Amino acid sequence: MLKIKNLVKTYARAKKPTLNGLSLDLKKGEIFGFLGSNGAGKTTTIKCISGILPFESGEVLINGISLTQNPKEAKMNLAYISDNHAVYEHLTGSEYVNHIANLYGIPEDVREERAERYIAEFNLTQAYDRQIKSYSHGMKQKISVVAALVHDPKLWVLDEPLLGLDPTSAYTLKQMMREHAEKGNTVFFSSHILEVVESLCDRIGILRNGVIEHIFDLNEIRQSGQTLEEIYVKYVATPNAPIAAETDKNHKKITKNTKKTIKKHKFGKNSAKDTDSESANQEKEGYAGENNIISIKTIKKAQKNRKKTTKNTKKSTNNEVQG
Repeated sequence: MLKIKNLVKTYARAKKPTLNGLSLDLKKGEIFGFLGSNGAGKTTTIKCISGILPFESGEVLINGISLTQNPKEAKMNLAYISDNHAVYEHLTGSEYVNHIANLYGIPEDVREERAERYIAEFNLTQAYDRQIKSYSHGMKQKISVVAALVHDPKLWVLDEPLLGLDPTSAYTLKQMMREHAEKGNTVFFSSHILEVVESLCDRIGILRNGVIEHIFDLNEIRQSGQTLEEIYVKYVATPNAPIAAETDKNHKKITKNTKKTIKKHKFGKNSAKDTDSESANQEKEGYAGENNIISIKTIKKAQKNRKKTTKNTKKSTNNEVQG
């Protein structure tokens, strides 16, 4: 249903490709979960296969049709639902759905039947003839879903589709996704909600370093006694652990040096000399600055004012003695 071959996408001024030879083959009748950390390239992938973003090289086939060679025909087989519900808010819900249906050439009787079913399932009947700008966040997401599905495409491509939906509507959409797949169609969606992915998907792919590094069958994961969360942490989160540990180590060192500086300033006889030495060491090691509880500039200013006060006190005392 969806075949991606060696997809490469590099943004302007980027030092390396966001997608670096990504390949994927989705079957008919499956729900495929697309996972990866923030910034891994999930949305970039989805926008490339939806025809929104161009790509340097590679090939995307939707139901056997090349997105590059026959973009209009390929897109007729695809529904794209984004995570930001970009809609024409000056239109009513009805006008917007009909506008999208016109773009796909859907007959009026067919579109009305489909729209009525989706509107009822998402509880939008009362709002359907109101302007979209009066809708709540969740209602805008719902009308985006209705408009995207009105032409009944073979492939659903969903980017965080459950964002903003109430529990009832989220359940409805998940049921629709499963029904769509059971009819021999395909659903491809990204999500950070691992519990939903685990309960809904047939397979999942983990995107990392611009490619699909791992593909797992959810039935095999369940039979192994593992959870999807454990798999995800193992292949995505764990590689970042050394970085996190180093960051924590540096934070502790900063705190220790800062406390040492404050203590010397407050109690030590040679506080000015010690503080200057400590400041030099911190600047050399890269720890002086905004992270310190009391900055070096503040300490030096306090020392200067204290010396000035002492000098004035001595001068006043001498004048009194001489008088």
